[in-house]
Amino acid sequence: MDPVTNPFSPGAGTPPPELTGRDEIRETVRIALERCRRGLSARSVLMVGLRGVGKTVLLDRMRLDAEKLGFQTLRIEAPEGRSLPALLAPQLRQSLLKLSRSEAAKELAQRALRALAGFAKGLKLNYQDIEVGFDFDPEPGLADNGDLEQDLQALLLVAGQAAQKLGTALVLFIDELQYVPEEQLAALIMALHRAAQEQLPVILVGAGLPQLRGRMGRAKSYAERLFEFPELGPLPRESAIQALAAPVAKHGVSFEAAALESILRDTLGYPYFLQEWGKHSWEVATSSPIRALDVERASKLTIAALDESFFRVRFDRLTPSEKRYLRAMSDLGPGPHRSGDIAKVLGKVVSSLAPVRNHLIIKGMVWSPSHGDTGFTVPLFDEFMMRILPGDSWQDE
Repeated sequence: MDPVTNPFSPGAGTPPPELTGRDEIRETVRIALERCRRGLSARSVLMVGLRGVGKTVLLDRMRLDAEKLGFQTLRIEAPEGRSLPALLAPQLRQSLLKLSRSEAAKELAQRALRALAGFAKGLKLNYQDIEVGFDFDPEPGLADNGDLEQDLQALLLVAGQAAQKLGTALVLFIDELQYVPEEQLAALIMALHRAAQEQLPVILVGAGLPQLRGRMGRAKSYAERLFEFPELGPLPRESAIQALAAPVAKHGVSFEAAALESILRDTLGYPYFLQEWGKHSWEVATSSPIRALDVERASKLTIAALDESFFRVRFDRLTPSEKRYLRAMSDLGPGPHRSGDIAKVLGKVVSSLAPVRNHLIIKGMVWSPSHGDTGFTVPLFDEFMMRILPGDSWQDE
């Protein structure tokens, strides 16, 4: 069928044509934001899940929902190698400038901008990647100590006062939060805790890989009392079917039941893979309904496309020893797997492989569901490793 009208949209964080199966978590966040705005106790929400479950898409949709309800929002993606202060400062500046346009909050918003100037100048020595424009001169003694824990608290408190004056809340939307170093996570947790104690409307909605829960707990032991950690997984069966059937129905097209079953089996219900299989099935089919035979042909194209993009971009970041570790995991199946079993496949002792495993965790390729267990963060990556490193030759590299 016509690729120009193809309704599916696979891509990193690209909104799907039909966002299904996530109404409960969206309502959880809406309630938390409303309670925060009213000065009532509310936990920040940190969504965790594997790659491909739609965390980024959902975070962006929640931000749009929040803005429609009048909340002041910041949108941050935390890549590897960037400091939290550097990511936060320019986004917070934009929000404070918006707040300063209101006469009611102008004075407090301008004070927060002075605090931001002191924050950036005070921390520039430790975090040299901070680059932000200054709209006001710093106020001596306000968020300018050069200590992240103290300064971030002072900055978010005065920003929260400005938001409170305007009857709104400051909502930090942070993606890929697992890449923020633990000492910086600790400073953020303390600042949010202090804002909550002062009943100021500052709240975090974040997303990250499953290891984020452990990182938050290590950063501050009381983190579990400040945050909710809803886990996003594959879509339930009916939601997955709706994600496929609803977009094509708008074009007068349908799927055969057998075709839907085939896609559900191949994708395991993961939202990103549903979009990929839907896209290629649409392009292979010549008429409605899309048949199981169309899906079978499309699967070969889909897997080839995933191998060259979604999987390959992660594989190319790995060292030879990391590739062998993941290939050994793949021999054992989707996982999670015991570290001892992986070591046995490699013919090594567990302790000798600990540095490799730790680097893979840092890179976001694996995570530890429980002590001694290791699982892939990318669904279907075990199958990809078997395809790209077939046979046994990889063991001799």
